Amino acid sequence: MAIINPHINFNGNAEEAFNFYKSVFGGEFASIVRFKDLPSDPDNKWSESEANKIMHIALPIGKSNMLMANDVPQFMGRVNENENRSKISISAESKEEADKLFSGLSAGGQVEIPIEDSPWGSYFGMFRDKYGIEWMVNFDARRNG
Repeated sequence: MAIINPHINFNGNAEEAFNFYKSVFGGEFASIVRFKDLPSDPDNKWSESEANKIMHIALPIGKSNMLMANDVPQFMGRVNENENRSKISISAESKEEADKLFSGLSAGGQVEIPIEDSPWGSYFGMFRDKYGIEWMVNFDARRNG
C-alpha cells in the first residue's frame, strides 16, 4: 500500500516549526539541507539571509511516515499560509496519544473543533497550529482497539 508523506512550504520559519513538531512527536531529523548546502548556483539566487534557510527537512513520525518541508525562496514569492486548505491527518494509536498530540500541536494555535467523541464514532479534533498549518487528530477505537 502507498504511504502518504505530507510536505509543507514555509515563508522562512521551517526550522522553527520543525523544532516545535519534533518537541511534540519526538525523534530526530532524518535530513536537514540548507540552501547554502546546494552546489554553486551560477545565478547566485541565494541572498545571505536565505542561505541558511531550509531547502529540505524531514522528521520521521511513527513506523513509516515522514513529515517534510522547506522554506520558499524569496524570488519564488510568498506562500499564502492562511489559504492552505489541505490538512495533515494523524491517526493516533490511543486516546491518550491523541490528547497528547492535539494538546502539543495546537499550543499557540487556533482550535477549530475541540478533541472529543465525534458523531461518526471516533475521537476527533481539528486545529490550525501557530505556524498556520492545519491538522486533524483522530483515534478510532474500532480500528485500533
